Amino acid sequence: MVENVRELLKAHEGLRHEVYLDIENSSFVPAEVVEAMLPYFNQRAYGNPTLTHKPGWEAYEAIMESAQKIASFLGCKNLEEVNFTPGETEANNLALLGATLQLRGKNKKIVISEVEPLSIIQVAEILTKYGFTVTKVPVDTEGFINIEKLEEAVDQNTILVSLSAVNHEIGTIQPIKEALKIVRDKNPNTIFHTDASDAYGKIPFNVKDIDVDMATISSYKILGPRGIGALYVRKGINIERILEGQIGTQKLWPGVENTPLIVGFTKASELAFKNFEENVRHMQKLRDKLINGIFEKIPDVRLNGPKGEKRAPDNVNISFLRCEGEALTIELSLNGVYVSSGSACTRRLLQPSHVLIAIGRKFEEAHGSILMKVTRIHKEEDIDYVLEVLPKAVERLRGITGTTVAE
Repeated sequence: MVENVRELLKAHEGLRHEVYLDIENSSFVPAEVVEAMLPYFNQRAYGNPTLTHKPGWEAYEAIMESAQKIASFLGCKNLEEVNFTPGETEANNLALLGATLQLRGKNKKIVISEVEPLSIIQVAEILTKYGFTVTKVPVDTEGFINIEKLEEAVDQNTILVSLSAVNHEIGTIQPIKEALKIVRDKNPNTIFHTDASDAYGKIPFNVKDIDVDMATISSYKILGPRGIGALYVRKGINIERILEGQIGTQKLWPGVENTPLIVGFTKASELAFKNFEENVRHMQKLRDKLINGIFEKIPDVRLNGPKGEKRAPDNVNISFLRCEGEALTIELSLNGVYVSSGSACTRRLLQPSHVLIAIGRKFEEAHGSILMKVTRIHKEEDIDYVLEVLPKAVERLRGITGTTVAE
């Protein structure tokens, strides 16, 4: 296996340009973020923040300052509402399991959408083994939740609703405020959680304005380090820990806090929100340039998700008919363009994306999908290079299949 990977890497030698667009699954970390983290590994704040010595106090100060800054970006005033976790997956697990454990023995209905990330869907499915029922609300062909079905699903037995603010695969910006109002009207005691990992730093998102009870955010999706995220839990909402161990500054997540990554997450947040509107316009421009260029240069393609303002500024998800997604990612990689086929979690199960199936894509359309996400750091030259490489890659792979027209 190692030798095969080495051969693949050798095949990439001599690339004249590289464009990384697989932000959904991991990200590169800008120099400013790396530089912000470095001192916290071995120069200062390398102690346990609960211990009474200088390195410990420095760590405590760094963590509290980070929590305060991220609280301000989220729109919450209380830094104790920010709970650092090792990432989005852990935060979603903490939200769903923590809320249901707190309310066990009471009403046992959970409502989610059909297009939630797997860290929501799979946790909800696990909870069915413990007596909870799960209702999955359908979406339309652009990924928007069916509001009428949501209203039907929520009742007096509903203890938790979890709906992502922005869909992680197709960029649909959900009407969270409208959905929350429906939930509150039907059952004001229902806890409302949103995975805001693809909203944070990309669209206006304020937890106080929207009035959600819990919200998940992720570091690497805003070009921060992997291995760190956070769960906002509104003051007054009680959830239980899902892990046990030494409790530090984070009451809901045990263990010694990873101060360097927390600092990196905070620095990435600062960069995302600095010139926020300008950053968003830049991503929208690159997004539209990429989408329009693909449709101009390549026949038989389908855009997955909505257009324009209803779509996240960074998201491009295209189905290439008569092209196998995995083969296309490899072909592009050999030319220095790095993308993903559907979501990484789904791909490793060798199944089509559940999101694309939910919006009505056929099996072959879902398997031929490519997900790309632009960032504030990408340049127009990067998109020009993608639009140079991509049509050739699609043409070559379609030529191998022996078909030239859409079936």
